[in-house]
Amino acid sequence: MKTRFNSYDIICGVAELQRLVGYRVNQIYDIDNKTYLFRLHGGASSEKVTLLLESGTRFHTTGFEWPKNVAPSGFSMKLRKHLKNKRLEQISQLGGDRIIDFQFGTADAAYHVLLELYDRGNVILTDYEQTILYILRPHTEGESVRFAVREKYPMDRAKKENNELSEDSLRKIIESAKPSENLRRLLMPILDCGPAVIEHILIEHGLENHAVNASVDDGQDDDGKIQEEAPKSQKAKKKNKSRNQQTNNAATKSFDMETDLPTLLKAIKTAYDIIEMGRNKSCKGYIMQVKEEKPTDDENVEHFYRNVEFHPYLFAQHKGQPLKEYETFMEAVDEFFSTQESQKIDMKTLQQEREALKKLSNVKKDHSKRLEELNKAQDVDKRKAELITCNQSLVDKAILAVQSAIASQLSWPDIQELVKEAQANGDIVASSIKQLKLEINHISLLLKDPYDSDSNDESDNDADNKEKSMIIDIDLALSAWANARRYYDLKRSAAQKEQKTIDASQKALKSAERKTQQTLKEVRTISNIAKARKVFWFEKFYWFVSSENYLVIGGRDAQQNELIVKRYMRPKDIYVHADIQGASSVIIRNSTGGEIPPKTLLEAGTMAISYSVAWDAKVVTNAYWVNSDQVSKTAPTGEYLGTGSFMIRGKKNFLPSCHLIMGLSLLFKLEDGFVQRHQGERKIRSTEDDIDEPNVKQTEVTYAEIDLSELNDANEVVSSGFPNTEVKVEHDTGRITVKSQLSSENQESETLEHQQDIVKNEEEIAIIEAGPSRKKTQVSKKRRDGKGRSDKTDIEKAQASLAEIEPINSNKLKRGQKGKLKKMKLKYKDQDEEERKIRMMILKSSGKDKLIANEEKDDEKSTTQKKVPNVDNKTGESVQKNQIEIDENDDTPIGVDADLLDTLTGQPLEDDELLFAIPVVAPYQALQQYKFKVKLTPGTGKRGKAAKLAVNMFSKDKACNSREKDLLKSIKEETLARNIPGKVKISAPQLQKLRK
Repeated sequence: MKTRFNSYDIICGVAELQRLVGYRVNQIYDIDNKTYLFRLHGGASSEKVTLLLESGTRFHTTGFEWPKNVAPSGFSMKLRKHLKNKRLEQISQLGGDRIIDFQFGTADAAYHVLLELYDRGNVILTDYEQTILYILRPHTEGESVRFAVREKYPMDRAKKENNELSEDSLRKIIESAKPSENLRRLLMPILDCGPAVIEHILIEHGLENHAVNASVDDGQDDDGKIQEEAPKSQKAKKKNKSRNQQTNNAATKSFDMETDLPTLLKAIKTAYDIIEMGRNKSCKGYIMQVKEEKPTDDENVEHFYRNVEFHPYLFAQHKGQPLKEYETFMEAVDEFFSTQESQKIDMKTLQQEREALKKLSNVKKDHSKRLEELNKAQDVDKRKAELITCNQSLVDKAILAVQSAIASQLSWPDIQELVKEAQANGDIVASSIKQLKLEINHISLLLKDPYDSDSNDESDNDADNKEKSMIIDIDLALSAWANARRYYDLKRSAAQKEQKTIDASQKALKSAERKTQQTLKEVRTISNIAKARKVFWFEKFYWFVSSENYLVIGGRDAQQNELIVKRYMRPKDIYVHADIQGASSVIIRNSTGGEIPPKTLLEAGTMAISYSVAWDAKVVTNAYWVNSDQVSKTAPTGEYLGTGSFMIRGKKNFLPSCHLIMGLSLLFKLEDGFVQRHQGERKIRSTEDDIDEPNVKQTEVTYAEIDLSELNDANEVVSSGFPNTEVKVEHDTGRITVKSQLSSENQESETLEHQQDIVKNEEEIAIIEAGPSRKKTQVSKKRRDGKGRSDKTDIEKAQASLAEIEPINSNKLKRGQKGKLKKMKLKYKDQDEEERKIRMMILKSSGKDKLIANEEKDDEKSTTQKKVPNVDNKTGESVQKNQIEIDENDDTPIGVDADLLDTLTGQPLEDDELLFAIPVVAPYQALQQYKFKVKLTPGTGKRGKAAKLAVNMFSKDKACNSREKDLLKSIKEETLARNIPGKVKISAPQLQKLRK
């Protein structure tokens, strides 16, 4: 099977790719460490083209969507740095070598990507002076040539093109060739066109299987017959052996210099014409195929075609073979390599089908062999019994003779000697005794049919007599008739065994055929599902679909947390995080563009808590959500945010406490025609959200009124001498602070501090740090426990110090501040917070919100990545402008996820056409309407075992039909347990019965 480009493929590929000259590099990706994708755009219609380069194997344009690495490699980053937005100026082949030079840019700004397609291959990035900037495979050739960074690439090292051969030079090459060297092998280093072209021209001119300097007299006569005389030496034997092998493979002919040399020159000229045609015009593409037999349920045989080779020219050796023709060579190559995976699945399926049918044929052969042996045993036993009956007197005499010898108390060796003496004297009875088996009380007699007329004929051969005679074991304890009856009984029992075997074999064969058909059906079903199975982009993350049809994704590690925030979080999405270090960053993809319902927020919060250290610790904590514009990578001055760490600015909206209850279920991919039947399964409850919003606002207003009434009542309490006690409860942290003052001054200072606390709560700054990976936390559990204790003590100390500091700071008021506060209270007694902000905006004053405005400015810089004018009196206007720009850019991604999620259902109907099944791990409340589901809680069970148990339970469910069972079998084990948070306990109805 052809797996890489040859010289002629490179010539045609370079000629076809000349149309890409002038295109610019849009982006560069890596599929693996050897394969890279160049996204190019250009031309009159701004065409977008993807160019694929694989080290040592191929280069071609592709129309398929190849899976790219999540994070680009170092080589990809280097290529992006130097080649992005550069123009592709030239594509050329270095001499006649298998090296392709892609030049990007011109003059001093030129960069070269050199693709080597020989040996193990290589990809090299050089500058305009051919100095290596980056190399995929550094190595050395000899002592002088080094392929490494900052070394100069040896362009003159490439093989130069060979000029056309003259008759004299070709004659010299043939004369200096090794004896009996094949003509095809001789032309390989001379012509830079690959073996396919050489074989083609030799077949076209009748020179195939010709060998140069082949002597006829060495091992053949003039007629071509091999001499019969044996060789006299080992060397001659070896020559004869190799010559016989050659004659067996193909009739090798000797190359005649006088008659065949002009023909060879014409053939070489044809090769040069084919090369020139490949350089000057675009060639068609051909994929050569092989017909494979595919067994079916009945005895009929189906056929399918397997791709074997790709070529830019229809060569003579491939005429008459099955093939596929394409408009361009690049299309053929793209189709060949992209269908390799599906053809591997087909070949694996075919191999499994052949193994299943081979097992069935082995069972049939085994049964037929057993029946044959039983038939043979019956014939032998019957023949023995008949011979004993015919030779009854002889058998009785032999038994009596041996019994009398034993009765005379002779030893066994003496009896043996006695029998030999009698045989020497010509005794008929002794001559029939062939062996004494006295240890088992048996003797072996040679018996033949005395009534056979041919047995007395002296002219018969000894072989015929041996076939008609038989050596039979005779029991000395039985008479001749009793021995015959014993063999008849053995024949009868063998016949009974034969009948039982026939009856059992019918059942066994039916069972084996049933199992084989079931195996064939399962193999074909799984292969079809594997072909239809499409891996969605979100499956590389933690994910689920909420009960209101929102896609929720979370990062598995710090790198994925960074990725989903930078690449997949859109302006109207919601960011959810657990109030604990070491949790996954969760994003709710807002496909509708409206507000996210509270039920989806709660489910996302459950996911964020479950994929954190809280699962292993079995600790329930809170989660919170913020808008996407509150999340940024801009760190405060003097601080650094690592991978997976983010800055949260503004108010965090805490969710109610969530239980650590997840679920494992299945989503089924529907055929497009059945999607409409499942519309509205996961409804977006917008009406409830409209009802909840005024309630939330109303509660906030009542709290604000309570705070104002407390401030007004405080003025009246000042006149009395009773102490004022304030109990402050922080709902997010659970902290309780008790304060008591005796004077009006302390009361007034407390109100000022309370107003400052309100301002601080409205604008918070928090840093989310990336937690350690799951493996590290499991390995260092004790260390983590120790840190947890120390963290608790640190928090308690900090709270105690804050409680001590707060009343001290509240007593320190500047001179004259009391009077100002009294006047402010009287003047602004009826003014609420909203009115105060409006008045401040009209007065063009920031007041005590100056710090907040500056922070908002920094936040807007990080989210919009645009410069905002640093003018204090226009802060509000700039924020509004930036917000409008974000809203305008929101329209593009809306609705993309919804169409995809509508094709997935957790409630398949009986007559639905299902393509494949996807395992999903989600909060249990999101799986309430799903057909298959189990509950997962923190426990001690292993994830893989729990996943297998769940799938086993799903398959044994009475509601599970045959198609769903097939889809369950096709799910890979590694994908089942991949998203389970950690050690689990599985819960489901009738689970104990299933375990038993």
